[in-house]
Amino acid sequence: MLKGIIVSLVVVAIIVVNYLLWRRKQQKLAAYRLPQGTKFLLFSYVPFYRELSPADKDKFEERMRDFLARTKITGVGGVVVHDVDLVFIAASAIIPLFGYLNWRYNNLNEILLYEGTFSRRYEMDGPDRNVLGMVGEGVMHRQMILSQPALRAGFIYPDNAHNTAIHEFAHLIDKADGAIDGVPQYLLDKKLAKTWKSYMHIYMRAIKEGYTDINPYGATSEAEFFAVVSEYYFKQPDIFKAQYPEMYDMLRKMYQPQAA
Repeated sequence: MLKGIIVSLVVVAIIVVNYLLWRRKQQKLAAYRLPQGTKFLLFSYVPFYRELSPADKDKFEERMRDFLARTKITGVGGVVVHDVDLVFIAASAIIPLFGYLNWRYNNLNEILLYEGTFSRRYEMDGPDRNVLGMVGEGVMHRQMILSQPALRAGFIYPDNAHNTAIHEFAHLIDKADGAIDGVPQYLLDKKLAKTWKSYMHIYMRAIKEGYTDINPYGATSEAEFFAVVSEYYFKQPDIFKAQYPEMYDMLRKMYQPQAA
């Protein structure tokens, strides 16, 4: 009987401790505040945010706050993480998922900021340093690596279709179903998935043959195609819609199902 009482007390103690830890974490998450200049940076450099209604701007900021409260941002090799980096990273994360109010990046714990390009072995020195962003695998699972200059350039320079951070978050969305294969199943029903695969291969062939202005990197694999056109869709939506209306409608059905 005494043994049973002791076991019961231990179980209760574990439950209480876990509850207190959970409550402490929730309080910490709720206490996190966005950098002071967030609204200015968003209005100045993020057209997606600028075009939202006042109510949706508030929702966007709250989701940014929640993302940053849950995600560690670390500078590597002497890189200092500034407020502008936090704002641009969080905006990149929320833009693709804004049409899905309850979705978080449950496959991401930390983002590493590098001072420049790096290799696919995550090295900042030596040859083959031509990578600007990457979703980590193996020992780097649940991490994302971004070049700090590339992160900033994706927002500061509007006259191109490139946004490295949005590209990498598109990969994370694609990865949510277990595979980075260019078919984000959580955004597609079976019928739309079949149509999407067909469109992908048609457009990848067009890229290879030089018939589009889509980044040629998008023709290297289905996964890179999805990430590249996602950049284009969010970075220059009007141009993308005018030049590729069918592809634009496909992405709109995926990313903004309420508007489609």
